[in-house]
Amino acid sequence: MKKILVLTAAAMLAGFGFAKESTLIDFTQLDADCCADENGNSKENSRTVMDFSVAAGATFTSDQKALMRTSLALPNWEVVLNSSAQNVTSVALSQVVAAPVKESADVPFAGKNVMGVRVLFPTWNNNANAKIVPPFEIQAYEPLADADADGNRGEPTDEQKGKYLFEDGYGLVKNVGTLKSIAVTTMGMNYPHQLYVLLKDNDNVERRYLMGNLFFDGWKTLVWNNPDYISEVRTREIRIYPIYPRGLPFVKFCGFQVTRDASDDGDNYIGYFKDVKIIYDLAVLSSDRDIDDEDLWKIVTKKERDRQSSEMNKFGSKQVNRYIEKEKMATENEFSSSLEENSDSNAQSSTGAAK
Repeated sequence: MKKILVLTAAAMLAGFGFAKESTLIDFTQLDADCCADENGNSKENSRTVMDFSVAAGATFTSDQKALMRTSLALPNWEVVLNSSAQNVTSVALSQVVAAPVKESADVPFAGKNVMGVRVLFPTWNNNANAKIVPPFEIQAYEPLADADADGNRGEPTDEQKGKYLFEDGYGLVKNVGTLKSIAVTTMGMNYPHQLYVLLKDNDNVERRYLMGNLFFDGWKTLVWNNPDYISEVRTREIRIYPIYPRGLPFVKFCGFQVTRDASDDGDNYIGYFKDVKIIYDLAVLSSDRDIDDEDLWKIVTKKERDRQSSEMNKFGSKQVNRYIEKEKMATENEFSSSLEENSDSNAQSSTGAAK
């Protein structure tokens, strides 16, 4: 049987040229292309659509369950302000949209949509921050399968078996050992704010990485380099862990964080993001196993299913509550005119008298 060493905090593989670059998330891939609304406009992304109604209780109606389907389509992302930055206006106006890049732009992604973010920070002197987060936590073990025009996901094909839904630029990278570098392609507009990238690993530990400030104009790639990365193999501390059932190490995208210092001007922040890439050591040199451990024991699958079920319940309830709140909202934009009503009544009375 093949012997495979899992190297975590310090992997030997970089010294032998096994460091790899992968796109963690590419926002140009998150266009809405399925699940049309009543006006015929697509509102979800078919690759990342998730049906959270499977974990809903029997008390929900079919209409309510239909609202529990969502995806990583850009308008679904949320801006979460910290407590000192929250007020009615800021919460209402801070949002994420799909921002089209002009065809004439001198960038490889001209003509595509990138993530556009607006955050309304307070104008008074206090520290504030905003997280730009996906509508749900990216699932690490969701199997890859195609979805139809209504967002219903089928069974994986033979080519899709063993692959995961959020890989290949949709927020997940598997087989990650030590992170060497992180890169974010973003458009700066001379804001003094700091940008962080939020990542979570297979131990469910979330970390944030400082990419630098946004005090520049135009497109730029901000890079974080691991200060503790050791290139010399002989000076590394090698730790070996059991391969199973800990699972194959991975990282997934949890969002951005933009921080505003109390000494800086507040008010609106506008930002655009194209993608996030990582360079990392491979955790496992080869993932080709003689025996499919997970298929036999299903330990990792059960752990992930329990975590996913909890997330589905939370998200499903939130969507239903939003639906109920929307149904209770007033739809009138202005008062009906009493004068017009009187005029109509007088006109009808005059018509009746003439007859």
